[in-house]
Amino acid sequence: MKSAERSLYFMQGLRHGIPICLGYLSVSFAFGIYTINQGFAVWQAVLISMVNVTSAGQLAGVPIIAGSLPFVEMALSQFIINLRYALMSISLSQKFDSSVRLADRFIIAFVNTDEVFAVASGQKNAVSRWYMFGLISMPYIGWALGTALGALAGNILPQILTNALGIAIYGMFIAIIIPPAKKSRAVAGVVCVASFMSIAFKFVPGLKNITGGFVIIICAIFASALFALAAPITEKETEAKDE
Repeated sequence: MKSAERSLYFMQGLRHGIPICLGYLSVSFAFGIYTINQGFAVWQAVLISMVNVTSAGQLAGVPIIAGSLPFVEMALSQFIINLRYALMSISLSQKFDSSVRLADRFIIAFVNTDEVFAVASGQKNAVSRWYMFGLISMPYIGWALGTALGALAGNILPQILTNALGIAIYGMFIAIIIPPAKKSRAVAGVVCVASFMSIAFKFVPGLKNITGGFVIIICAIFASALFALAAPITEKETEAKDE
């Protein structure tokens, strides 16, 4: 591939990644404030975002780190929360052209978020390594930059204001689950069951002594397994989604 073609594909990926970058700025800004409120330094908040790039995993991991909880709790919670990325990476690998090497796949998988996966999978033709490098660059920058800005704001703004802004991270997750829950009763059921279980673990004597990481693991596995058995996706539904 000529250098002109590489530049063309890279710039195309870069343009496609700009909207994702802008969306990540607001989300990671909220994460930066949340992390500062948990007692982390600015550089620690930024480092977490630079080596993870996973909103749900980072949100679950921060209180585990802050509480000095066991490594096994961290490992299990991150495995369950981020398992979908492994499946997404396998699926996305079928979209790559011959220019994507093994080392490239590891780099791309590192920033293969839901939005990056959706944009790359939506391309009509196979995508090159240079397109993918451009596509993942802007979201990565936006995620790290937003975290830095939020963490700095958390150190500068009054405590009452940072506490209020910290609620935005929860608003983000509500915005994520509402659209699919409105379309699928099974998804809505999973959300409701997991929510009620979380409340029980928060207030029921005995259950409330279980640490946050294991609560996430138990709620996620039980709710998803329950509705996988009660409301499995049929072949017709799968075909309809593909169309």
